[in-house]
Amino acid sequence: MKNKAGIPFTILLVDDEEEILFSTGITLRSAGFSNVSTVNDSRQVMQFLNKQEVAVIVLDLNMPFISGYELLKEIAVSFPQIPVIVMTAANEIEMAVACMKAGAFDYYVKPVEKDRLVSSVRKAAEMHSLRSEVSSLKQHLLTDRLEHEDAFAAIITRSSKMRGIFHYLEAVAGTGQPVLICGETGVGKELVARAVHELSGRKGAFIAVNVAGLDDLMFSDTLFGHKKGAYTGADQKRDGLLLQAGDGTLFLDEIGDINEASQIKLLRLLQEQEYYRLGSDLPMKSGARLVFATNCDLQQMITEHSFRKDLYYRLRAHQVQIPPLRERPEDIPLLLDHFLETAAIALNKKKPTPPPELAHYLAAYDFPGNIREFQSMVFDAVTRHQKGMLSMDCFMPMIAMKQSIGNKHPSSGAAVLSSPVDVFHVKQGNFPTLKDAEVFLIDQALQLANGNQGIAASYLGITRQALNKRLSRKCDDEQP
Repeated sequence: MKNKAGIPFTILLVDDEEEILFSTGITLRSAGFSNVSTVNDSRQVMQFLNKQEVAVIVLDLNMPFISGYELLKEIAVSFPQIPVIVMTAANEIEMAVACMKAGAFDYYVKPVEKDRLVSSVRKAAEMHSLRSEVSSLKQHLLTDRLEHEDAFAAIITRSSKMRGIFHYLEAVAGTGQPVLICGETGVGKELVARAVHELSGRKGAFIAVNVAGLDDLMFSDTLFGHKKGAYTGADQKRDGLLLQAGDGTLFLDEIGDINEASQIKLLRLLQEQEYYRLGSDLPMKSGARLVFATNCDLQQMITEHSFRKDLYYRLRAHQVQIPPLRERPEDIPLLLDHFLETAAIALNKKKPTPPPELAHYLAAYDFPGNIREFQSMVFDAVTRHQKGMLSMDCFMPMIAMKQSIGNKHPSSGAAVLSSPVDVFHVKQGNFPTLKDAEVFLIDQALQLANGNQGIAASYLGITRQALNKRLSRKCDDEQP
């Protein structure tokens, strides 16, 4: 369990018996809690809490000077975000009730089973982490100021939706818990994963792997590695990507495509932070942060019994949904300028100047391949460009009127043209005249083009001057 700076939170043990402090400390460290501190004098606890960030306190009740019960009440007032687990040798129901009312997270009678204690401390640490995230997220939302703008420099956007995602990622990046990034193909999920790694402050590497199409053997070998002789052809030992990532971040893309056997191994990794190399029966610990991405509907896959529900809830400790480009039209001018520049540099050309109406024209397109498709489209246009202003003809074949109107994505909210005959039968009960149909089509084209007459004219298959004449005629007809 780590804080925003990537430093492990402290588990504080408070007891006047040194033997109990020693044995409990060994138990927790063996379970993976690397930062365990002890205090044997109850008078020093509040001073310790003022200097050190603590995630969980395990507190004895019967101590000299200040009793554990009095200390519990004081901690609940001064540090309400810290869960306190009470342990006592006396089995007194009244005291147990009093401690729970005073704010204790859990209450145990000594001696406590190791597994129960470890489980309780882990749950308490998760609660502390969640409280810290909520507090941090509230602060972010109140200020709209990102602490680490540079971490998102590779993501070209002015979208308020994306800005909200950035704030959320800043709040949760340092927790060390898994992050699930959802979104359509081409929206930039790997860029978001890299931003999570940058924000986490981890010293290890960022390693990305696409797990789609890997069978269980290849999945295990890629992530966990193998011993020499683990299978035919394994002539020497191989380190898996988990070991290569070290204390960094391992990004698994297309996580919805792994099979059930691989899902079970991944679940164990998330639960225990340990894994087995192929051919080895010795568990290895992993310190890597796991980030996942998918363009699949995992909840639908759970319904279809093709994805494990327990794994889904483990890997989505934090989850973000990246909006598609069609829901971020304000980003199109920025991306157009960025891709024109990068394409010109790659092709050793002068950056071409786009026509003013191009960004508006592109905003009416669905971009089923999202930002990746947009980048390819611009690169192709710059490749064909010779001189002067960038030609609209490079984009026209890919953004035909049929695609813009007939194939609108259901979630885009864009209006789909109805038949003029249907519209007028409903509204007037008679067959539309050519003039009625013309007015209707012009209105629809302008609506799809967000009022841009050049784009509307291209939809209608006429020149801008011809559209202007028809609009002027329409205005004259409407005057009394």
